[in-house]
Amino acid sequence: MTKSIFEVKIIGHIRTDFPGKFGVPRQSGIVETLEGRIEFEKEYAQPEAFRGLEGFSHLWIIWQFSEAVREKWSATVRPPRLGGNTRVGVFATRSPFRPNAIGLSSVRIKKIDLNTPKGPVIYVSGADLMDGTPILDIKPYLAYADSHPDAVDGFAGQIGCTKLKVVFPEALLKQIPGEKREALLGVLEENPVPHYQKDAERIYGFGFAGREVRFRIADDELTVIEVE
Repeated sequence: MTKSIFEVKIIGHIRTDFPGKFGVPRQSGIVETLEGRIEFEKEYAQPEAFRGLEGFSHLWIIWQFSEAVREKWSATVRPPRLGGNTRVGVFATRSPFRPNAIGLSSVRIKKIDLNTPKGPVIYVSGADLMDGTPILDIKPYLAYADSHPDAVDGFAGQIGCTKLKVVFPEALLKQIPGEKREALLGVLEENPVPHYQKDAERIYGFGFAGREVRFRIADDELTVIEVE
């Protein structure tokens, strides 16, 4: 018999440069230079709740796929990594369309500021979350227990990951804030477009740091054509 075990509370939200889902890295840690900050709801913004966290380098973030909450779920999904045509079990993927729309990300702690006007704020890098994503919990990453160098990646590890060559005209790159350029280049190198989309004439775009970045992809080269 299916039961609801307890009420899940939102303890905070993360602020990032991505207003939408498109463009967000597919996994945490892939683009280390992407930065974000976790801000906490008043009830949980108590400095003593973070005592000792400064001794850790990385953090697990447990969060809600807030844009993918559904009443129903499917036992199989079509991972973009497999071309969008092959179905596999939802529990063999990190798809957002799950019985419970919960995500898990590992990020690096850049700084912990306990005394901001909003209360404690944790600054992180390597996050794969869109701006405003609800945070359900955070836990320290433990290298001795959480790291598995001999782990097997299943079908996800069988598909090669080739970085794209990014052509970003200087005049357009200057429209991106200087401290955010390296992170954006990292996002583009990882190819934000689903692997099964191969239309060299199609113009793609996503929001980043208050700008709209538009580009084309031909073969293994991504060319930025507009920044608004």
